Amino acid sequence: MFARNISFHLKSNMLSDYNRTFENEILPLLRKQKGFKEEITLSNPGSQDAIAISLWENKANADAYNTNTYPEVLKTLARMIDGTPKVQTFEAVTSTFHQVLAAV
Repeated sequence: MFARNISFHLKSNMLSDYNRTFENEILPLLRKQKGFKEEITLSNPGSQDAIAISLWENKANADAYNTNTYPEVLKTLARMIDGTPKVQTFEAVTSTFHQVLAAV
């Protein structure tokens, strides 16, 4: 499994707009991407900092998303985000993700 970690700074009072836009516009795009597994967004109460972590079957799938769809996602979120998001990629070393899916 492969992960993309994107850290970003939301503009003031934009968390609810971000959540709504993510659910209605971004998540449907992600679900259409080959190899997409899961997304989790974390926000820091009292701060505008947030992190979005997406999980992918492999690096090739994550790279294809980064090249073909992520620029569109950035355009969609531009009015809500201050600055340029920082993207990092990681190979998953351990995970309990499969256990969460099995429990559901």
